[in-house]
Parts: sequence; structure tokens; C-alpha cells
Amino acid sequence: MITRLAHVCLKTAQFDAMVRFYRDTLGLPVKFTFINKAGDLFGCYFDAGETTFIELFDQAGADVEWGGGTDPLQPNANTFYQHFCFQVDDLDSYRKRLLDAGLEVTDIHVGLDNSRQCWIKDPDGNAIELMEYTPTSKEIQPGHDPGPLAGR
Repeated sequence: MITRLAHVCLKTAQFDAMVRFYRDTLGLPVKFTFINKAGDLFGCYFDAGETTFIELFDQAGADVEWGGGTDPLQPNANTFYQHFCFQVDDLDSYRKRLLDAGLEVTDIHVGLDNSRQCWIKDPDGNAIELMEYTPTSKEIQPGHDPGPLAGR
């Protein structure tokens, strides 16, 4: 049984900029790092709360570690990744902090799930949703409602 999302893995050609963004701008502490066969830092885990993480690999360092065709991080041309989302406890103050840091942040609005949300992008252009649950957010309501998917 799946208990939670463990991590999202990102691979980048601008490792230092991505580290600064996730660690310094978003405030996610580094949990641990990866050293490749050449002895160079080539990846890390950022702690996103409890046991959920953002895993980041440097493209060049990953190539040293795994080589060309054996790289487990090869992109999949059939993947239609859209975004990932961080839950925050005070969206207004967190948004202000990011704006003060010079980040482009969308206005806050209420989504179809009744949660408050705004959006940012990391240095690689990955879309990141920032979400604050409200008392009527569908994610925190009791039970499960498969709706029309129940018959499929």
C-alpha cells in the first residue's frame, strides 16, 4: 500500500542555481548529498517535510556516475509532467517572502479543490504550485469520492 509520495527527482544543467533556489529561496534544508565515482558532488535531497523530499541531480555529474545509456534518469519522451505542489501553512506570508526575494509569484486564488494557491517557477522553469488548505479543501475532507471514475 502506498503511504505517501516519497520524492520528486529533478535533473539539471544548472545545479548551483537550483540548490540556491530550493535551499535558500524556498527554505528547504539539505537532508543529504550524493558524491559520484569521481569524488564530486552531483546530487542532494531537500527535506520537504516529514518523509517527502525533492531529489536533485547535476546532469554532468550523473553522466559520470551512470554513463550514457545506463543512466536511470534518462528523460521519457512520453511523459507529460505538469507541476508539483508544496503545501504551506500561511500562503500570504510565504508569498510575500518570495516576492521580497525577487521571485515572480502569481496572485493567490482558490482552485477547483477549494484550496488557496499561487504559482512559481524554479531556475529550470519547472512549475511549482504553493497550496494552503482551507476548511473546505477537498484534499482534507474525510473519505474518498471517486465520482465518475467509480465505474471505469
